[in-house]
Amino acid sequence: MTTRFFPGADLSGEDLSDEDLSGVDLSGANLSGVDLVSVDLFGASLDSADLSSADLSGANLDSVDLSGACLRKAKARYAILADADLADADLAHADLAHADLRWAYLAGADFSGANLAYVDLRYADLEGVFVDDGEGGAYTLGPNTASAH
Repeated sequence: MTTRFFPGADLSGEDLSDEDLSGVDLSGANLSGVDLVSVDLFGASLDSADLSSADLSGANLDSVDLSGACLRKAKARYAILADADLADADLAHADLAHADLRWAYLAGADFSGANLAYVDLRYADLEGVFVDDGEGGAYTLGPNTASAH
């Protein structure tokens, strides 16, 4: 796999569906509103990227670095995010229904208002993850407990 470097690129609104972008470096890139349906991003670097309102449905994001990324209102239904680094990522109001987040590193991620229906979180690191219950209650998850705010 050859790494391609495009840090800070502005690809907002582009259609990149079904592309093979495995190993690409898009750190800090503007990918807001991008169509990434069924894209292969295996092992890519998207740390601190703006993926707000992007469509990642069915995408392969296995082992992707999304630390500090903004995925607000993104669609990632049925996406594979196994072993991904989502530390401190903003996933508020994202649609992650049926996504695979096994072994993902989620420390400090914000899932407030996110659709987490049928998400597979087995073995994921949930320390410091922020979620809300949709009824005014907010929680920060720890190793064995959730603390209310």
